[in-house]
Amino acid sequence: MFRELNGVPAFDPQEAEKFGNDPLFVRAAARAVAVMSVFEFAHKPLTLNEIGELAGLDRSAAQRMVHTLQQLGMIVRDEQDRGYLPGRRVLTMACSHLRMNPVLRHATPILLELRRRTRERVDMSLWDDTRMIYALRMPSKHEIFTATLTGNTVPVYCTGGGLAVLAHLPDDEIASIFERSDRTPFTADTFTTLDEVMAEVTRTRERGHSVAVSQLLRHEIAMGAVVTDHSNRPLGAIHLAGSLDEHTPEEFQAKFAPLLRRAAHSMRDYR
Repeated sequence: MFRELNGVPAFDPQEAEKFGNDPLFVRAAARAVAVMSVFEFAHKPLTLNEIGELAGLDRSAAQRMVHTLQQLGMIVRDEQDRGYLPGRRVLTMACSHLRMNPVLRHATPILLELRRRTRERVDMSLWDDTRMIYALRMPSKHEIFTATLTGNTVPVYCTGGGLAVLAHLPDDEIASIFERSDRTPFTADTFTTLDEVMAEVTRTRERGHSVAVSQLLRHEIAMGAVVTDHSNRPLGAIHLAGSLDEHTPEEFQAKFAPLLRRAAHSMRDYR
C-alpha cells in the first residue's frame, strides 16, 4: 500500500490500478485518499509540491484536490503558512470509527478494568498488514507524547501487540510480513532478523502472550495478547507496557500476564 520517497513512506497511487476492472471504483476518490494519506508519515506541514510528489499527482491535479479538500475542512493551512495539515474534520471522522466499531466498544470497559488493576499503560491496536494501529490508549503516569496518540502506528514484527498477532499466523505469512516491513531499528535491541522474530513467536505460542523488551523504547517492556474475529483470524491485540526501571521482565510477566490474558479472553464475548 505504501512506497518510499526520500525515506518517507507514502501512499502508492498504483494501488488503484488493481481496481481497474471494477465499474464502481471512483478514481477521484482514490486520489483524495492518496492526498490525505501522505500526512500519515509527515513530520511537518507539507507544501503543495510535496503533497503532489508523495501522492503521485502532477501539480495541477494536486492543486485541485488540495483546494477541494480544504474547502471541505479535511485540509487546512498551517498557522504560519508553511504548508498544509490535516483538518479538524479528520478528528470527527476518527471519532466515528472509534464510537461505532463494535470491537472497540466492547474492549473499552475491559481495558479500563485492566488499567485500574495494573496502573500501567494499556492499549488496544488493530492489525493492518505490516503495522499495528493504536485504536485505544490508556496512558500510565509517565508517557512520551506519541505513546498517547490514537492512530499512531508501529511495526508488527517488533512490538508486543504485533508479535501476539504474528503468533496466530502461519509461518510463511509471518516471513512475508517481515520481508515487507521497514526494519530500521528503534533501539540496539530491536529485532533485525527473521530468526529473532520467529524465536519470540514460538515462545508466544507456548505461553499465550508475547513479550517485547526494549524493542521500541530502550527502557520499556510490553506484553501482548491477540484478539481474533469469528474465523479466528487476528483483528489486533491488547497490550500492557511498563518501565524496566520499575520491573524486571520476569516480575512484570509474573504480576500482569494472567490479567492480560484474561482481558484478551474476555474479548471473545463480542462475537
